[in-house]
Amino acid sequence: MAKSKKTKKSNEPRTQPSGFESWLDSYFSIGANGSTIRTEIIAGFTTFLTMAYIIVVNPQILAKAGMPQGAVFVATCLAAAVATAVMGLYAKYPIALAPGMGLNAFFAFTIVLTYKYTWQQALWAVFLSGVLFFLVSVFRIREYIIDAIPMNLKLAISAGVGLFLAIIALENAGIVVDHPATLVTLGKLDPRIIASWPAILAILGFILIAALNYRNIPGATIIGMFIVAAIGIPLGLTKFAGIVSLPPSISPTLLAFDWSRTFELTFIIVVLTLFLIDVFDNAGTLIGVTHRSGLLDKNGKLPRMKQALISDCFAAMFGSAVGTSTTTSYIESSAGVAAGGRTGLTAVVVSILFLLALFFSPLAASIPAYASAAALLFVAAIMARGLAEMNWDDVTDYAPAIVCAVAMPLTYSIATGIGLGFITFVLIKLLAGKQNEVSPAIAVLAVLFALKFAFT
Repeated sequence: MAKSKKTKKSNEPRTQPSGFESWLDSYFSIGANGSTIRTEIIAGFTTFLTMAYIIVVNPQILAKAGMPQGAVFVATCLAAAVATAVMGLYAKYPIALAPGMGLNAFFAFTIVLTYKYTWQQALWAVFLSGVLFFLVSVFRIREYIIDAIPMNLKLAISAGVGLFLAIIALENAGIVVDHPATLVTLGKLDPRIIASWPAILAILGFILIAALNYRNIPGATIIGMFIVAAIGIPLGLTKFAGIVSLPPSISPTLLAFDWSRTFELTFIIVVLTLFLIDVFDNAGTLIGVTHRSGLLDKNGKLPRMKQALISDCFAAMFGSAVGTSTTTSYIESSAGVAAGGRTGLTAVVVSILFLLALFFSPLAASIPAYASAAALLFVAAIMARGLAEMNWDDVTDYAPAIVCAVAMPLTYSIATGIGLGFITFVLIKLLAGKQNEVSPAIAVLAVLFALKFAFT
C-alpha cells in the first residue's frame, strides 16, 4: 500500500507539465520529427545567437538612409519576432526571419542615397515587393520566375550582393578609403596612430568571427563583435551606453509610408529588384535549411510550401509597416537545425528571444561601426561563395554573371548590377545564336533595365 502511495505521489508533479508537453508535441509534431522539446529550445537559442548581430547591424545601416536608429532597432526586433512566430506557428518550420543583409544595404545605399528616394518612399517599395511576392506565390507564378532566371545569374546576384556588402564593410571600418587617382585605396593601418585602430580592430574582429564560426561556437559572430568593441573601450573608440532599458519609441517609423512616386520607372525597377532578391534568397534558404533538416519529402518537395511562402510575404509587408527593410528567411537557421531543431517550436523560441532583445537597446547602441563592419565582412564572405558554384564551361553563361556580380560593388548599386547582368546575358546569347536560352521573363526585365539606364 505504501509502495502504491509512493508511486502515485511521484506521478503527481508531472501531471500538469505532461499535458502542456503533450499539446506542444501534438501541435508541432515534435516526436514525429524525431526531436524533443528540450532539443527544440536549445536549437532556438542557437539560431538566435547566430543571427543576433542583425539587431546591431541593421539599425546602423538604415541610419545611413536618415532613419532614426532607435526606432529601427525596435522595428528590427519586432519584425524578426513577429515574422519568425508566424513561420513557426503557421508554417511550423524551424526557420527564423529578420531584416535581410544585402536588402538593407540596397535600401540605404541604392534606393535612398543613389536614387534619391526618401526612406519613407523606400519603405513603401518594400511593402509593394511583399505584395508582389504574395501574389506570385498565391497564383503559383513564383516557380516560373525562378526557373526563368539562369542559374549563373542567380548565383551571381547572391555573390554580387556579398561583394557589395564587403565594400560597405571595408569602407565603414576605414580599411578602404577614397583616392583621387585610383578611386579607392588602403586606409591607415599604423598601430601608433589612434585613428588607425578602428580599421585594425575590424580586421581582428573579422578574423575572430571566421575562426569561431569554423569551430562551430554558438553566437560566434556576435561574440567577435563584443570582443573588439570591448577592446575599443580603453582606446576611447567604444562609448558604453549601458545594458538594459525600456525600448525606444517606434512612432517615427511606424506606418511611415510615402507612395507619391509609385509610378516612376525607377521606382518600379526598385520594387522588382527587391522582389527578385527576396524570391531568390528565400528559395535558397527554404530549400537549404529544410534539406539539411530532412524535412523535404521523397520527391525533394517541401511540404507546406504555401505556408512558408505566405509567412515570408507577410514578413516583408509587416517589416516595412513597422519601419525596416525587407524581412526574409535567414540561412543562419541552419545553425539551429544542426543543433537538432526540426519544428516550428524552434522558431517560436527565436521569436521570444527577439522580443526580449527589445530591452537591450543601450547595449546594441554601444557597438561601434568598426565592430559591426567585421560582422558585415564575414556575411559578405559567406554570400560570395556563389561564385564557386557557377558554370564556368560556357562563356555566354559566366561572362554576364561576372558583369552582374562585379558591377554591384563598383557601381555601388545592386539594381545596376542585376540590370547590367540581365542586359549582357540577353545580348550575348542572341549574338551567339543561343536565343532559345533567353526566356521571355528575362528578356522583359532586360528591356526594362535598358529603358531605366537610358532615360533616368
